[in-house]
Amino acid sequence: MKLVMAIINSDDTRNVLDRLARRGFSATVTSTTGGFLRVGNTTIFCGVEDEKVEEVIGIFRESCPSRIQYVTPLPPVMEPGEVHIPTPVEKHMGGATIFVLDVARFEKI
Repeated sequence: MKLVMAIINSDDTRNVLDRLARRGFSATVTSTTGGFLRVGNTTIFCGVEDEKVEEVIGIFRESCPSRIQYVTPLPPVMEPGEVHIPTPVEKHMGGATIFVLDVARFEKI
C-alpha cells in the first residue's frame, strides 16, 4: 500500500477529483498555501495499492497542465512617503508535486 500525496494548483482540483472518482479512487483534500507568491494550492492524499500508483500519477499528469499566469506579488513593507508600483510577474502555474510514501498500516473504519 502507498500514499500518493500531490500538491496541485487549486484551479485543477475539481478535474483531478472527478477523474479519480470515475476510476474508483477515493481521496482526501486539504487547502494549502505556499511558494513564491503564496498562491492557493490543494494537497490531495490518496491511498492506493502498489500496482495502482502509476495509474493515479497518470491521472495527475492528465489533469494538471502547466501554464503561464501573470500575478502581482505582495507589496514590500515601505517607509511612509515611499511609492511602490506593483509589476505583474510571469509565473508558471499548474503541474503537480507528487510524493509516494510507503504505508505500514491502513484501516478504513
